[in-house]
Amino acid sequence: MSIRVRVNGEDRELDVDPEMPLLWALRDVLGLTGTKYGCGEALCGSCSVHLDGQVVRACVTPIRRADGRAVTTIEGLSTDGNHPLQRAWVELGVPQCGYCQAGQLMCAAALLAKTPQPTDADIDRSMAGNLCRCGTYTRIRSAVKKAAGVPDAK
Repeated sequence: MSIRVRVNGEDRELDVDPEMPLLWALRDVLGLTGTKYGCGEALCGSCSVHLDGQVVRACVTPIRRADGRAVTTIEGLSTDGNHPLQRAWVELGVPQCGYCQAGQLMCAAALLAKTPQPTDADIDRSMAGNLCRCGTYTRIRSAVKKAAGVPDAK
């Protein structure tokens, strides 16, 4: 079956099993390896991408759900890595091992698209499904606030 999808602004046609997880279509077929495999059960958030602007877990989303729709991955967040969230992440030293960061950034970007001036509660609620093995949650919250131009209480 042929799946037509717009990935990071580029129209693509994929001849894949419609039940293939979006994650594997992105990584193995399209070579977009920024989206990570974490748990394979939609529990950790490492594989988070946007499907028509909404956060989905690519590890459990069949590629057929993306047919005729737009997918944005971490590679599509910014062509040069200069998205305000990416800059804030670097400036505040958010990543340690970095494994969860693509998913964290994609969830944060979706939050800021809906809520440009988020509160701590907004951030915590939006980011709750993303696990960070290194425990950088306070830095993540600070980086989201910095990117949004919201003063941090620290």
